[in-house]
Amino acid sequence: MLFLYSIALPLYALLLRLVAPFVPKAAQWVEGRRGLLAHIQETLRNETAPLAWFHCASLGEFEQGRPLIEAYTARHPGHKIVLTFFSPSGYEVRKNWPGAAYVFYLPLDTAENARTFLDAVRPELAVFVKYEFWYHFLTELQRRRVPTICVSAIFRPEQSFFQPWGGFFRRILSRFTHIFTQNQTSADLLRQAGITRVSVAGDTRFDTVVRTASAPPRALPLVDAFTDDWCPVFIVGSSWPEDMPALTPLLQQYADQLRFIVAPHEINEHNLRLVEEALPGRVVRYSRAEAATIADSRVLLMDNVGLLSQLYRFGHYAYIGGAFGKGLHNTLEAAAFGLPLFFGPTYYKFQEAQDLVELGCAFPISSADELLTAFGPLFHREEARLTVQDLSLDYVHDHSGATGKIMSWLDGNVVS
Repeated sequence: MLFLYSIALPLYALLLRLVAPFVPKAAQWVEGRRGLLAHIQETLRNETAPLAWFHCASLGEFEQGRPLIEAYTARHPGHKIVLTFFSPSGYEVRKNWPGAAYVFYLPLDTAENARTFLDAVRPELAVFVKYEFWYHFLTELQRRRVPTICVSAIFRPEQSFFQPWGGFFRRILSRFTHIFTQNQTSADLLRQAGITRVSVAGDTRFDTVVRTASAPPRALPLVDAFTDDWCPVFIVGSSWPEDMPALTPLLQQYADQLRFIVAPHEINEHNLRLVEEALPGRVVRYSRAEAATIADSRVLLMDNVGLLSQLYRFGHYAYIGGAFGKGLHNTLEAAAFGLPLFFGPTYYKFQEAQDLVELGCAFPISSADELLTAFGPLFHREEARLTVQDLSLDYVHDHSGATGKIMSWLDGNVVS
C-alpha cells in the first residue's frame, strides 16, 4: 500500500501540471510549489525562535484552526507560527495573514520532501486541522518525536481507516501524538480501530464564529446603504452554478419583498452572470455599486472575497451553497447570527448541519419548489423565524469552547 501511495502522489502532481494551462487553480498549485523547498530553507535559515507548525488543507480549515493559532500565540508570545496550505484557495487568500510569521504551500508528501521540510522548520509542535493525513510527514514527525496533534477531526464508518483492508491508513493515524475529535462517534470509531490517544473536544469553528459575531462589526458602508430600508435580507453564501436552479425562482418570486446579497464561491464572469441573468436589471455588482444608487437594485452581487462572514449580520435568512455538488460550505458563520438556513441535499458529512436540521434551524432542499415551500412559513410568520434564531444561537454558544480544551491539553502535555 505504501508503494501505491508513493506512486499516486507524483502522478497526481503530474496530472495537475498537465491541466495547469487550462485550469487556473491547478496552475496556482503548480506554480506555488516551484522551487518551494529551497524558498522555505532560505526563508528560515536564520530563524532562531521556537516554531509551531500549523497545517490547513484550505481556507475553511484555516478558519477552523485560527482560534487555536491565536490562543497558542497569546499563550506563547516568544514562539512563531509556520502556516502551510495544500490548496491555492487557502494559500492565496491568507498568504499575508499577520498571525503567522511564515506562510507556505505544503510540499508534496514524499519521504525526501518531509525530511527537507522538517530540517528547515524544526517545529516544536505540529498541528493538523481536521484532516490531511500525510504519511511521510507524519512518519517523520513521529521519528523526530515532535508532538503532533490533529484538531476538529471527524470520522465516518465508511472511511478507509475503518475497513478490514485499511491497516495502512490506520498506521497513518497512529503517528499522531493525540487526536481531538468533534464528536463522540468519531472518538469511538478511532478507539475501536486501535487508535486510543483520542479526546472529544468539539469543533474549534464554533469559537471562531462566536468571536466574529460578538466582535465590533467591520464598516461596510455600501452594504449599510443597500439594507437601509429595513427590508428583510436573504444572504446567499458560497453559491455554485448548481445552486442557481433552486435559487432563481425564489429570487424572482420575492424580488419586491426581500433584498438579496449573493456571494458566489468562485468569483468569475460566468458565475457572476448566472446571478445577473436570474433577475435581469435588478442586480448590482459590489465593485460597481455607489452608495447613492445601490438601493435601486434588489440583489447585491459580491464580486470580491473575504467579506462573507461579515455579511451575515445583515441577514434574516441564509442559503448556503455547495450541497448540490461536492459538499456544503460553512453553515456556522450564518448560524452564529441566528439565521434560518437552507441548503441542498449533500450535507451528511457535516455534523453541525445535521444538528441544525434536527433542531429545526436548517432546511435541506432538493429543488426550487422545496426551497419555496420551506421558506414561505418562516417569511410569513415572524415568530417562527425568531424561534429558529433563538435555537440556533443557543446551539452555537453551547458548542463553543474546543480551543480552551485543546490548549489545556497542550499546557499539560506538550508546551512548557
